[in-house]
Amino acid sequence: MPLTTLEQIIPLLRDAVGPVILISGVGLLLLTMTNRLGRAIDRARTMTHELATQTGRERTQTQAQVEIIFRRAKIIRLAILFSVTSALLAAVLVVSVFVSVWLQWHQGWPLGVIFVGCLLSLCASLVAFMGDINLSLHALKLELEATPPEK
Repeated sequence: MPLTTLEQIIPLLRDAVGPVILISGVGLLLLTMTNRLGRAIDRARTMTHELATQTGRERTQTQAQVEIIFRRAKIIRLAILFSVTSALLAAVLVVSVFVSVWLQWHQGWPLGVIFVGCLLSLCASLVAFMGDINLSLHALKLELEATPPEK
């Protein structure tokens, strides 16, 4: 029986709201991550220009910080990849819910697999994001060690 009436479609829409909310939340997470990536890239460019005028210990410290920022950027890129994958899987889940009801396909396991993949990807993204946070604290520690104490 195809979906033709509003009474038939409304429960389906209600069931599809969960993954849509997940997409919205992941979108906000992506906004945060892309901002952090942009700031890391800008900071690395600034520090790279500073290297031209530095020598000795100061240059070594700045190079170490640039290397950490590069590692951070790679980790943030990985976190963004997992977040995008999570959002895509959530979108595929919504489409799959509609198609499975439309075609009267009563197999639920593919939807479960898509949902689990979506959440696992989100978890991987958050773990990578925490890795970036830890590395940024390490870079701050290096910067504070390089700054001479005030007299």
